[in-house]
Amino acid sequence: MTNKIALDSRIDLLCRLGNYMHLNETGWESAQEKAVGANAWFTAAHIALAADNIVNQFLQKDKLEQWLAAYKLPDHPKKVGIVMAGNIPLVGFHDFLCGFISGHQLLLKLSSKDEVLPTHLITKLIEWEPAVADQVQIAERLNNCDAYIATGSNNTARYFHQYFGKYPHIIRRNRTSVAILDGTETDEELSLLADDVYLYYGLGCRNVTQVCVPRDYYFEQLLRAFTKHNSYADLNKYKNNFDYHLAIYLLNRVPYMSNESILMVENDMPFSAVSVLHYKYYDNKEELVKQLTTNPDIQAIIGKGFIPFGDSQKPALSEYADGVDTMAFLCGV
Repeated sequence: MTNKIALDSRIDLLCRLGNYMHLNETGWESAQEKAVGANAWFTAAHIALAADNIVNQFLQKDKLEQWLAAYKLPDHPKKVGIVMAGNIPLVGFHDFLCGFISGHQLLLKLSSKDEVLPTHLITKLIEWEPAVADQVQIAERLNNCDAYIATGSNNTARYFHQYFGKYPHIIRRNRTSVAILDGTETDEELSLLADDVYLYYGLGCRNVTQVCVPRDYYFEQLLRAFTKHNSYADLNKYKNNFDYHLAIYLLNRVPYMSNESILMVENDMPFSAVSVLHYKYYDNKEELVKQLTTNPDIQAIIGKGFIPFGDSQKPALSEYADGVDTMAFLCGV
C-alpha cells in the first residue's frame, strides 16, 4: 500500500474534523443524540466533554505538527488492526488518530458500547475525502493485519495475546488512576478532584478510584466538595450501584462515609466499583510515590507535583495509554 493522502492533507482533515465537532453542526449533534440512546452510560454532557477534550488537545494544527516532529513516519505503510474499547465516549479516538496520521491502512473493530460516534466521524472524513475509505475501514474481524493495537479488560487481554501475540502488538488491560492528597488542598482543588473522580461515572482508566491521604486527614471538606456531582445519583444505573454497595457495606458492617452520591471506604486496592471511592492512609509520601509509579495497574497520578487536579481526562497527544508510545510503535512496524 502507498499513501494516497499526503500528510499535510491528513492533518488538514483532522483539523477540519475538530472544527466540525467544535461547532456542533447538525449531523454531529444528531450522532450524539443517537449515541446517548444506544448506551445508557453515555450522556450528552459527557459526550460533549470528551469531544471538547479531543478538539482542544488533539485536533489543533500546531499541536499536531509539534507532536509529529518527534517521529519519522513510515515510508511503507502496513495494515494495522485496532480493537477499541467503549467504556467512555470516543475512548479509542487517539489510537485511530495515531494510525491515520501515520498513514497506515486501518481496520477498526469498534466496541458495541461506542459504535455511533466513531462511525459518524469516519463517515464524515470519507465524505470530505473519499480516499479515506481506502485507508480506514470498520470491520468485525481483523484478519491478515501486520500489527495490532487492542484495548480491553484483563480477561480479554489474555485472548488478545493468544490471537495477536505472534504479530507486533500493543495490548492494554484494566488500569485506573489515583490521587495523592496532603491535607492542604483548597476547596477549589477538591472541587476539581471531584471531576477526576465522577466524570464518565468513574468508568475511565483515567478516573480517580482511590485517594491516598495522610493519617490525620479530615474528610469532611472532601465530601463537601464532592456534592457538586450529587446529581449523578439520578441516573438509574449509577444509583443501582450506589444502593447495592451501600447494602453490602451495611450487611457486612463495613465502615463507610457518604455524601449521597459516593461511598468512601478504606481499601488498599486502587480499583473501586462505580459509585465507590477507595481511600488509604500513607505515612511516607516518598515511599507511596515509589509504590504507585511502579504499579502496573496505575494509569495516572493526580495531585500536587503530578497531573493537576481536574486534568485527568485531558491527556495531551504525547500522553500515551499505559505509558507505551503508540506513535513510536506505529512508526516501527
